[in-house]
Amino acid sequence: MTSLLLHNIVKCFDQTETIHQVNLDIQSGEFIVLVGPSGCGKSTILRMIAGLEEVTSGTIQIGDKDITHLPASKRGIAMVFQSYALYPHMTVKENFSFGLKNMKCSSSFIEQQIQYAADTLQLGEFLDRLPAQLSGGQRQRVAIGRAIVRDPEIFLFDEPLSNLDADLRVQMRHELSKLHKQLKTTMLYVTHDQTEAMTMADRIVIVDQGNIVQVGAPLELYNHPDNLFTASFIGSPKINLLPGKIKSVKNDQLVVNLFEQQDVSINLPAKDLKEGDEVTLGIRPEHLYQNSQGSDLSFNLQLSAVESLGDATYIYAKIFDKLDFRVKLQGQQTFDSIQHLSVYIAPSKLLLFDAEGKAIR
Repeated sequence: MTSLLLHNIVKCFDQTETIHQVNLDIQSGEFIVLVGPSGCGKSTILRMIAGLEEVTSGTIQIGDKDITHLPASKRGIAMVFQSYALYPHMTVKENFSFGLKNMKCSSSFIEQQIQYAADTLQLGEFLDRLPAQLSGGQRQRVAIGRAIVRDPEIFLFDEPLSNLDADLRVQMRHELSKLHKQLKTTMLYVTHDQTEAMTMADRIVIVDQGNIVQVGAPLELYNHPDNLFTASFIGSPKINLLPGKIKSVKNDQLVVNLFEQQDVSINLPAKDLKEGDEVTLGIRPEHLYQNSQGSDLSFNLQLSAVESLGDATYIYAKIFDKLDFRVKLQGQQTFDSIQHLSVYIAPSKLLLFDAEGKAIR
């Protein structure tokens, strides 16, 4: 098992800096997921670690070894791509062995590694088939197997499941998590899919515009986002964000006026907030419910659309006649003739952000 350290990594393309002073300390055996919107720089970070992109400045270290300027083949890293990158004219067995033959490995070692990968990924019966004779999930397992046979210190995955259908993605998520527990190897995984990040990662790295904006365990990011970007990116349906101003501050109680239409009282240390400061209130759709439980806050909505999924009901509405607002209710709910709806939330579930988008709670 091997640790990985990125120190002040910068990447420039044509004099334009796209990755900005990235620092990341990954412990041996961790499953780390880099997640963010398309174009945020997460794949570029992965490619720099792999040696497929030059680092403009900063250092990359595996264990005690500086690999910043080592060729990709010398880094002890194996990468699995979105496109599988299999040789179409080679059988599964030949795909497994090709890289090892180029490394001048012995025939006995190559056979041993092929058998190990085939057993690990349940591909034994497909070794003599060509990639075109395999399903998408089987081809992805072959791509992973081709990485396994090299016995790398670190695995890198660049959106490996994005070409698969929904059911197969779920199956492959489980298989990759199982593989990580079995191999106990450090793995970095890039995706734009927050579900993959939440279900697979030991820790998630949130990337936005070439910056790491937060690192933490999945539930830590969900429950305690450091900023508006993390709060908006993690969670489905997307969090409701309501603009407001501090109306009064007294001891540990804030009164926030929302959109000049509704006051909300929040028990919270002031943290240098003062009357008139702009803030944003965050309300997760799944934390809302229909029946008040005493000290709950209430919000009046004008319904726009309702989606029933069987196990849950999604409500799309307007609040204050202008802002979009989302509600997720458990179970099957009927709102055929209802135009207005009151929903409630426990004050402890509210999230609050200052004018710069930093979390206050």
